[in-house]
Amino acid sequence: QVRLQESGPGLVKPSQTLSLTCTVSGDSLATRYYYYSWLRRPAGKGLEWMGAIDHKGGTYYNASLRSRASISRDTYKNQFSLQLSSVTPEDTADYVCARGGPYYSDSEFQKVPHAKEIEYNYWGQGTQVTVSS
Repeated sequence: QVRLQESGPGLVKPSQTLSLTCTVSGDSLATRYYYYSWLRRPAGKGLEWMGAIDHKGGTYYNASLRSRASISRDTYKNQFSLQLSSVTPEDTADYVCARGGPYYSDSEFQKVPHAKEIEYNYWGQGTQVTVSS
């Protein structure tokens, strides 16, 4: 059974960097062809895909967040992390990590509608992050 668990501060001040970690158990981040993503859902809005990291450590980002988002991983701890810089109150949302795939090529992954829940087979519980002074 694959489990994902988000952790990080629930409150971040505007202009600071939001940092979240997803701890994975029951699978390795290096398992071929699976992609681990960060998504978020602001209150009353739809799911937004933020970015992903693949089994080789390659990263992919939503174009609208590319300048502010960074995803990395620690294979020894089997964790992957999200950093989102220069946050504003508009970044207030429920943040969740999820596993999608398998996708057998980068091109296949690129064609996937990343904001569709059906594309993911395992989810974390989500963590609420509020951006406020």
